Amino acid sequence: MVSQFTLYGRTGKGRRPSWSQAAPGHVAEPLIVELVQELRRRGAEVATGVFGAMMQVRSVNDGPFTVIIET
Repeated sequence: MVSQFTLYGRTGKGRRPSWSQAAPGHVAEPLIVELVQELRRRGAEVATGVFGAMMQVRSVNDGPFTVIIET
């Protein structure tokens, strides 16, 4: 499970998104912990790391993804 609360960005003004409404760590971390626990209760095997750690991620994406932009 890789949390991506910091990906919430507002695009209503300017050319760059604002990250000011992203959940801060003290709000986001308990939500991630709860989600992981619930997935495990349902039988899913869930790997986690250190919340808020710096990461180097290598990814191969196969297929489309959705970006919601509120205007």
